[in-house]
Amino acid sequence: MHSDIQQAANILAHARRLVILTGAGISKESGIPTFREAQQGLWAKHDPQRLATLQGFMANPKLVWDWYQFRLGLVEQAQPNPGHRAIAALEQRLPHVEVITQNVDGLHGQAGSHRVLELHGNIRRFKCLAGHTGLTMADLAGQQATPPLCPHPGCGALVRPDVVWFGENLDYRVLNQAIADCDACDVLLIVGTSGVVQPAASLPYHAWNARARIVEVNPEKSELTEIAHVHLSGPAGELLPQVAALML
Repeated sequence: MHSDIQQAANILAHARRLVILTGAGISKESGIPTFREAQQGLWAKHDPQRLATLQGFMANPKLVWDWYQFRLGLVEQAQPNPGHRAIAALEQRLPHVEVITQNVDGLHGQAGSHRVLELHGNIRRFKCLAGHTGLTMADLAGQQATPPLCPHPGCGALVRPDVVWFGENLDYRVLNQAIADCDACDVLLIVGTSGVVQPAASLPYHAWNARARIVEVNPEKSELTEIAHVHLSGPAGELLPQVAALML
């Protein structure tokens, strides 16, 4: 394993344009359960199609709002882990670093990463069904309605989490930027993603087609392991600080 960690460190140290793709694994190390794992207790009986689709929201807005408030509470209790912090530190050591994340918790930003593309949105932000975006809980404070109504003058549309639900398309601007970043990178670091959720799972192949060097950090082999030049088996919070310490 030490030789693999050293090889990964050497690859990262020479990166001119590094892209880091992260998934649920790195957030799980901060104690944030995956969508399925959070369906416990009172939530275990609910179909995901009712909790994370526009159709489910329209059928029962309060149920979906309450589910996301429950998940937001879990996120707000979490802190960035050493894996998040090691990723943020790479910005200080390398000429160009871009983080592309499938996670909606905002922990990369909390850890100090400045260039973060959030493919699936952010559970700490909200938008209304009429198209007003960028709302925060502070903007919605004081309302008795569940879910709240859009505070923009003359709007009053239902407010929902600013996340991508099942059956919805990713923001094309974010996705196109992610594709362009992967096309242009010379090193791709994949952290804690299974490589099965599309379209995020296709991004590493853009880097691979561009002949980028690929390093994967994951406790288990994934659908992307076959294209990785180095696979480090274990938690990002343990392995990434080791990699960073060995970078020349």
